[in-house]
Amino acid sequence: MIDQTIAYTIGDRCYLSITDRCTLACKFCPKTQGSMQVHEYDLTFNHRPDTDEIIAAIGDVSDYSWIVFCGFGEPTLRLKTLLEVSDYIKQRGGRVRLNTDGLANLVHRRNVIPELAECIDAMSVSLNAQNEPIYNLHCAPALEHSWQAMLDFLELASVSIPHVTATAINGLAGVDIAACRSLAKQRGVKFFRQRELDLVG
Repeated sequence: MIDQTIAYTIGDRCYLSITDRCTLACKFCPKTQGSMQVHEYDLTFNHRPDTDEIIAAIGDVSDYSWIVFCGFGEPTLRLKTLLEVSDYIKQRGGRVRLNTDGLANLVHRRNVIPELAECIDAMSVSLNAQNEPIYNLHCAPALEHSWQAMLDFLELASVSIPHVTATAINGLAGVDIAACRSLAKQRGVKFFRQRELDLVG
């Protein structure tokens, strides 16, 4: 069995790839285009790592400015594992960021933000579009009402999580970055980041 990349480093940040599953099939995601590569790392999965494996892969928490749940899957689909690892990191003085599609409440059919707020310092939520048709076009959600669920999640998270950023990708057909920024602000999100198409990591 080929070794699997669970933790990978970019700059002074440690990124954790804990699942290959996602409720979106974003057309701009390298995974949907057949690539599992981020920088020099191959994030191909042969199994979903348990809590102990992930913790072992991190090593010394103090080596990093941030530990980020990211990868080519949606981390909140493994909520229990995400919370366990985050709690471990926080107990050792680390800072945790979650990169998410914002669909955790829809998937788990309850508000999970209070649980995330106990161990997540910052969150980046993929807004991706200024309206539902453009969102559905590019993100191809498997679940109905994903667009509205993501907006509601953004608004709730901004109340409980210290640093919430909404993101959208410049260069996607029909995506209006200014309108995305305005929409995030309407939802109470203080921070917005414009990403660039085909730049990963």
